[in-house]
Amino acid sequence: MSFYAGAILLTELLMVAMTYHVAHYPGFTRVEKRWYLFAFITVFFCAGAEFVAKQFDACGPSFALPLTILTVVQFSLSPMLPVFFGGALGLYRPAIVVGTVFSLHALAEIVSAPFGWIFYFDEAGKYIRGPYYIIYEIAYLFSLVFLIVSMIVVSRRFKRRDLPTIIMVFVLLAAAILPLLLFKVYTDYIGIGLCAVLCYIYYNDLIQEDTQQKTVANQERMFQMQEHTISAMSRLIESRDTERGEHVSRIGDYVGALAEHARRDGVYADQLDDGFIAKMRMMAPMHDIGKIVVSDRILTKPGKLTQEEFECVKRHAAEGGRVVREVMSGVAEEDYVSLASDIATYHHERWDGAGYPAGLAGEGIPLSARIMAIADVFDALISERCYKQAVSKAQAFEIIRQESGTQFDPQLAAVFWNHREDF
Repeated sequence: MSFYAGAILLTELLMVAMTYHVAHYPGFTRVEKRWYLFAFITVFFCAGAEFVAKQFDACGPSFALPLTILTVVQFSLSPMLPVFFGGALGLYRPAIVVGTVFSLHALAEIVSAPFGWIFYFDEAGKYIRGPYYIIYEIAYLFSLVFLIVSMIVVSRRFKRRDLPTIIMVFVLLAAAILPLLLFKVYTDYIGIGLCAVLCYIYYNDLIQEDTQQKTVANQERMFQMQEHTISAMSRLIESRDTERGEHVSRIGDYVGALAEHARRDGVYADQLDDGFIAKMRMMAPMHDIGKIVVSDRILTKPGKLTQEEFECVKRHAAEGGRVVREVMSGVAEEDYVSLASDIATYHHERWDGAGYPAGLAGEGIPLSARIMAIADVFDALISERCYKQAVSKAQAFEIIRQESGTQFDPQLAAVFWNHREDF
């Protein structure tokens, strides 16, 4: 098999593979697929037409008419290739405009064919360039320039220019066209076929990167929406007791600071990674969301609660976990929901097992809830409520220290005491 035949066979197989791939690839829209299929099928046809024309060149006058028709179609379609690529790259309007111009070229090919102005087959059936063959060469050259410009324009649109890929297209086109011009070695269609594949890979890469950027931006917006939703819901609960207005703002700072200090002191450092601490900061304001089931009369009662009223208040822990899951499931990621649920449900558990709602003890209480317990009690102690006066920070620190090992995790209580100046 000659080098030329091998090059054409490789081009045809490559275009068949790309046509199949594009037809089944889910990453492009139907319009993008249509443009690419036009491009790859056109390369397939033009390469095959050129090969057939050369195989039957000078085979007698009986072949002149079919070869003329085949060559007219090839010469009309080949300059359209970059137009199809331009459309595939998303440049619909420029592709349509340039395609209209090349349609006039195709018309010129058809009209001139009987007169042999651009090409003709002589009496022996041999292919001969006509006196106006330059019309085809100009159209072909202009189409290649349009291909390069399209790639650059698309790269600007995606805010990213892959210069090595664009340079590689230049090199491939030069490697394909120059041998044809200088030595009459026909390698143009294998070069164009490889350029087509490069254009496809190039555009697909740009789309994937752009999609990733949009995904990251959407995730960031979703995260902000989650944060605002959590804050709004928490403030809604807090607004039922106007004396505690900034509690939800402070509580996130407290749990974050306590968790950071614990990690630096080597306390539960294997669990307190950046992600865990960030989630705790964000979800901490949800800890009392279960109070939505407690009546305003009880929440704002100025005196001591009765046992029955206290039992009603205690319901907010278990209800909090349920409400968190109902509200956030399907909106936030499961690890966020799980952590928020743990905080809401178990932040009133005690180290000695005398807490509620489940009577958990020691490290059986989720770490997030143990951290929240200290932060919540500290803020409650130093804040004035409808049923009590605030105590000084010094008194609050001392109460936390005294309750170490009974109400609070002793290691976390020690961290809180050792870094009390930061609270």
